Amino acid sequence: MADTITPEISDRICKHMNEDHADAVLLYAKAYGKVAEAEAAQLVKVDPEGMDLSVDAESGKTTVRIAFDHILQDSEDAHQTMIAMVKTARTQMA
Repeated sequence: MADTITPEISDRICKHMNEDHADAVLLYAKAYGKVAEAEAAQLVKVDPEGMDLSVDAESGKTTVRIAFDHILQDSEDAHQTMIAMVKTARTQMA
């Protein structure tokens, strides 16, 4: 079984996403956070119910909360859910 989502796991997920998948984080802000004019975004926190993003947009910096469609069970569930969200967002934004 994968790790439960502790603050340490959240930090690990955020660091990985911000360093290796910044395009996906920006897509989350635009598609799920409804910040169409987002220019950059950083994943700040992940918990079983959702994720918090810091978003830079033309109108300024804002924090966005994006709820997951279910309560995450562990870090593997977070991984799979966030991949599915990117795929869905890419389809919606195309």
